[in-house]
Amino acid sequence: MKVAIIGGSGKMGRWFARFLLQDGQEVVICGRNEKKLRAAGRELEVKVASMVDAIQVADAVLLSVSVESFEEVVAQISPHISPGQVVVDITSLKVFPVATMHKYLKGARMLGTHPLFGPGAANVANQNFVLTPTSDGERTLAQKVREYLEARGARISLMTPAEHDEKMAVVLGLAHFIAIISADTLINTDRLKQTEAVGGITYKVLLTLVESVVSENPELYASLQMTLPDMVGIEAVFHRKVTEWADLVKNKNRPEFIRRMNVLKDKLREDSPDFGQAYQNMYRLAAER
Repeated sequence: MKVAIIGGSGKMGRWFARFLLQDGQEVVICGRNEKKLRAAGRELEVKVASMVDAIQVADAVLLSVSVESFEEVVAQISPHISPGQVVVDITSLKVFPVATMHKYLKGARMLGTHPLFGPGAANVANQNFVLTPTSDGERTLAQKVREYLEARGARISLMTPAEHDEKMAVVLGLAHFIAIISADTLINTDRLKQTEAVGGITYKVLLTLVESVVSENPELYASLQMTLPDMVGIEAVFHRKVTEWADLVKNKNRPEFIRRMNVLKDKLREDSPDFGQAYQNMYRLAAER
C-alpha cells in the first residue's frame, strides 16, 4: 500500500512515515515548508512530492496537519481525491476535523482517528488509539484499521467524534492545564533550580509532566484549550477546588484536610482497579526520567 502523508515533515508526520516504512508500506510525503520537507525526505529516505502528485499516486492519504490549517488543506486536496480513496486524519480534536472531511471529501472513504501518544513513542505497541466512525462505510474502514493496529499491539477504542472531544477535555485539556499552571507556579516561586537537585519521586514525576507539556507546540495546546468542549467549566471547577484546598492549608484545618483526602482515596480505589499500584508505577516512571 502507498500512503501519502500530508504534513510529512512534522513530528507526527515523520513518526507515521517511519512506522509505515518499517511495516513494509510505501510512503510519499508532502507539505508546505519546502526546506523542512526536503530535510525530512532525506532523513526518512522517502519520496517527496507536491500535494497533488502525492495524492494521485496514493492508496491512502494521512492528514497530519494542525487544526488551524485543517480546513484549508482539506479544501485544497478535495478536487484531487479519487472516489473511494481512503483519507485518515490524526488531529487531537475530532468533531471539527470529521465534519470538515464530510463537507469537502464527498466520495472518499474517510475516518477520524486520534493516536493518544506523541512522537517519542517507540512503536504502536501498548499505545491507545481512538477511531471515530460516523457511518456504516466508516465503521467498515474502522474495523480494518482496528485489526491492522491491534495486530501490532495497539489498543483501540471506538466512539463518536463528540464523545471523543468530551473525554479529551479531561484527558488532554485538564492534564495540560494543570501542567502549564504548575510550570508557571514553579518558575514564579524562583525555586526551580534549587529544588531539582533535591527533588523526590513525586516532584520528579511532576517535573516530567510539566516539561513534557511546556516543551511542545504552544499553538496546538492553545487550540485544545480553546476548542475542546466545556474547558471553561472544567477549569472553573479546578479553580474552585484549588481555592478550597488552599484555604484548608491557610487555616491549618488538619482534620478536614485528612477527611477530604480519605474521601478521595476511597473514591479512586472504587473507580480504579489498579489504584494500589500507583505508588510503584510512579517510581517506575521516575526511574525512566
